[in-house]
Amino acid sequence: MSENPRFDKGVEVMTKLFGRAPDETVLSSDFMQVTATHLFGDIWSRPGLKMEERSMITIAALTVLGRENELKTHLRGAKHLGISREKVEEMMLHLAHYGGWPTGVAGLRKVEEVYGAQDPAKATKE
Repeated sequence: MSENPRFDKGVEVMTKLFGRAPDETVLSSDFMQVTATHLFGDIWSRPGLKMEERSMITIAALTVLGRENELKTHLRGAKHLGISREKVEEMMLHLAHYGGWPTGVAGLRKVEEVYGAQDPAKATKE
């Protein structure tokens, strides 16, 4: 527990989203202090949206911006929160029409990496 309740709230949100507390050595950097305090302690903790909704919005933004490393991190968070692969794939289909087909395909590649290979039996629907 630190002396900064916003930082503590941020670490709590990060832990819930990513399934583990951030590494102490990483958290000690100024960049991570600001990230935990402002982004997760202030923004992700606001009452207007559920964490799952914020996760999906973040995935959409990262997909369209082509930020694949961060997208993969947030897809892991979405999976940890229980957001289904089907829902994320539907998001990618939707985003492909607004961000471009290659954007949707790149997003689906990251979904495949995080959620695992598609079940072949499921893919062969008649």
